[in-house]
Amino acid sequence: MKKLIQKILLTVSIILISGCTVNNPIAPTSKPKIDENLPTIDPSSIRMIPDMKSIAIEWKGTVDPSTHGYNLYRSNVQIDGSKLKRIEQITNKYTSHFLDEDLEPSTQYVYSISTIGKNGTESRASQSSVITTKPRFESVSFLTAVNELPRQIKILWRPHTNQRVNQYIIQKRSEDGSKWSRIARVKPRLQVEYIDKNLKDNTKYTYRIVSETFDRIKSKPSKIVTAMTKALPHPVQNIKATYDLARKIKLTWEALEDISDIAYYQVYSSDNKDGTFETLAQVAPSDNTFIDMVNKDGIIKYYKVITVDKDELESSKKVNSTMGKTLDIPSQPIITLAQIQGDSVILNWISNDNRTVGYNIYKTIQKNYFDSKSTVISNISDLRFEDKDIVRGVTYKYSIQSIDENGLLSSKTPPATLIIPKLVK
Repeated sequence: MKKLIQKILLTVSIILISGCTVNNPIAPTSKPKIDENLPTIDPSSIRMIPDMKSIAIEWKGTVDPSTHGYNLYRSNVQIDGSKLKRIEQITNKYTSHFLDEDLEPSTQYVYSISTIGKNGTESRASQSSVITTKPRFESVSFLTAVNELPRQIKILWRPHTNQRVNQYIIQKRSEDGSKWSRIARVKPRLQVEYIDKNLKDNTKYTYRIVSETFDRIKSKPSKIVTAMTKALPHPVQNIKATYDLARKIKLTWEALEDISDIAYYQVYSSDNKDGTFETLAQVAPSDNTFIDMVNKDGIIKYYKVITVDKDELESSKKVNSTMGKTLDIPSQPIITLAQIQGDSVILNWISNDNRTVGYNIYKTIQKNYFDSKSTVISNISDLRFEDKDIVRGVTYKYSIQSIDENGLLSSKTPPATLIIPKLVK
């Protein structure tokens, strides 16, 4: 008969009715030693007060000299089903209260109490009592996120009305939307702003807030808010660079339709197409031209023009560069005749460049190996030159240089050497 009673005690059938007591023996983690002579707890004397994460339990104890405490059993119905486990052993029979903590909100729990006798014995368990913890409290009532900030999103909310709230847990959803992760804790209760930084450009982010009390009770998640970071400014289109200007390169590009948020254009340059581009200049948003004063002839340079907005965001630098070049020097003329006629030197030449507008003639008088003198006859517009200022027995060398309309000078022709022999007496 005693074995039959023990088997019955190990079979629990729970009637899931919140706040009522049901006749369900406990199923202890180890086989209890039941003493039928020990007094049992009157289930009608058991009172329970639920909170979100705790339950206060009160019962009418016993002063029977054969008892010296109580065993408390509990089951989380969702996880444990009908299997009750001992959660506390109270060794003072005059104790009649117990606070069960670290529970889950909105969760149904079953409790049963037995009295403790000598030598590890205990009474038959009380009828089981079923109760549900309170649901989580609501989070903040208002939450918003600010769009169009540069690589950051500002989150604002209304302070929680519950003065037990100590801090807010800011959560952000992963890019694939599969999970939420905590990114910050904000305290105290009246602090109602958080800025999420170092974000991607033109990207949507999703947030929510969980409020937490001083005793670490968390609220339900707030409503979900989304915001977009600011997009990069529009890139510059149709960049062109000149090839025909003397010692300078002019850049032009298509003007943007809306420049209200543009701070300036940043011009970058490099001597090589695949080289490092360095900052060259800043151009006002109302302009769409820039002149690079290179001050050298025939120089090739590469350019990128980047839009920069008022938040210092730059349009993408991953754009093709534009090549420009300063004007080459004109080609040197070609001497077709250099000879002595009588007491004069005659020079004839032809132009080798249609940009040429004039010529310089370099005359060197070589009296001897150590004594020479050079002069320049400038701005000759003809293709012929006659030099009568010569002396017999002296060596003369002539080189010709082209001048274009920009004042650029060609290289000199190889010198033509002439000498008028002295007259024989």
